[in-house]
Amino acid sequence: MTEPAYVAIDWGTTSFRLWLIDETGEPIATRRSGEGMTTAARTGFQTVLDSHLAAVGAPRDLPVLICGMAGAKQGWIEAGYLDTPTALSAIPAAAVRIPDVDADIRVLPGLAQRAPAADVMRGEETQLLGAADALGAGDRLVCMPGTHSKWVRLAGGRVEGFSTFMTGELFDAIARHTILSHSVDGSGPVDGDSPAFRDAVESTLAAPGLATNRLFCVRAAGLLAGLAPADARARLSGTLIGLEIAGALSLAESGTPVALVASGGLGALYETALAAANLTPFRIDADDAVRTGLAYAAKALWSL
Repeated sequence: MTEPAYVAIDWGTTSFRLWLIDETGEPIATRRSGEGMTTAARTGFQTVLDSHLAAVGAPRDLPVLICGMAGAKQGWIEAGYLDTPTALSAIPAAAVRIPDVDADIRVLPGLAQRAPAADVMRGEETQLLGAADALGAGDRLVCMPGTHSKWVRLAGGRVEGFSTFMTGELFDAIARHTILSHSVDGSGPVDGDSPAFRDAVESTLAAPGLATNRLFCVRAAGLLAGLAPADARARLSGTLIGLEIAGALSLAESGTPVALVASGGLGALYETALAAANLTPFRIDADDAVRTGLAYAAKALWSL
């Protein structure tokens, strides 16, 4: 039986994922919970971590490597940011160690862009680190969808810059707190196979300046043409994702290959949207990428 070598953790704002990794790099045990930064800030980061370590039977002195919001200013310890442009390989050495604890617990930094437009990421840099080998050394535009979608410009293993789009948060705010709340189906994921979704993406890509008009048209189509709530939700999503893609593509050289780092239904939704933009992205699973990135960093830090 192999022995545990280290613990890898992706600690987000509202989520917690832990992998107990053995000497061969394979997970022995995993844990998932909703004890993200927001919860852990109240109950105590060490308390949350100890409960999960005990649940998987991890020795208390085992090295622990963390990425994500545990390193934010409101997190366990502020891990700061590496300024872009920067090599992905520089990330592990910038990890910050948690003081006054028995084990070697380190938190990876985020990335910051200071010009031409201020931007930050925390957590996605570890996915990029894990996806680096699959992405190769050439120039790529990497789409990382989520509540705050990241579009990263990579060149030769370096992050040259990136842009954040608040697409997921805007979708939730508009669906819940604007006049469109009367039109959309408030439950369930958007169906990427819906013609309403693809049509909305295509029309927004063709005329992104009309996006806010297209949003009101969702309401008007419900009143005048009986647009079904599920289709209204799909049109809202397609309009916002189309606007995101139009913006991201405007910041990159034409013809730059696109990679998609995403998991589950959200990944499928973005594949459909990118296809509407005549793009066929290289797909990398986001869950695999973050664990691979943590493994790369752990090897660099502890020579595992």
